[in-house]
Amino acid sequence: MTTPIQPFTPSADLIRPTVADAVVGHAETPLFIRKPNADDGWGIYELIKSCPPLDVNSAYAYLLLATQFRDTCAVATNEEGEVVGFVSGYVKDNAPDTYFLWQVAVGEKARGTGLARRLVEAIMSRPELNDVHHLETTITPDNLASWGLFRRLAARWQAPLNSREYFSTEQLGGEHDPENLVRIGPFQTDTI
Repeated sequence: MTTPIQPFTPSADLIRPTVADAVVGHAETPLFIRKPNADDGWGIYELIKSCPPLDVNSAYAYLLLATQFRDTCAVATNEEGEVVGFVSGYVKDNAPDTYFLWQVAVGEKARGTGLARRLVEAIMSRPELNDVHHLETTITPDNLASWGLFRRLAARWQAPLNSREYFSTEQLGGEHDPENLVRIGPFQTDTI
């Protein structure tokens, strides 16, 4: 039995609206949301470096996310193909109704467009996540932008938001603020 060959989409074609999950932004500066691929790995790494206070992982880690976890990640590019937004996460093996969002980043060029919310909702709207009814993430107590994003998502999805300390400063080596586990849900993905 032979495995059917999947059509290959060249990287340059991935920014086209016909391939993108969504087109957002202004008509003169559209942004394209789609699943990442191997060609996005370095751009994602550079984006994360430009978005303090996010923890920067290795370029290899972002390459793995862009390929091995592409169905549960999203990238936003501008017309030139520059990565201006990224969300990484995965469906938890021990809780298949829960999506764990690892990082969300929006570059300076795309701030103020609602891109972070659109990236998260693009992922949550994918058929692969139909059985997901909770979103979890971790946020440091002082990351007001992230708290605002997740409170807005909970309100839009008409779902409760709960939080508790998850990783202490000591568990994080003494040089990192504690991380709170934030959980939104239950919600219905068909209303997102």
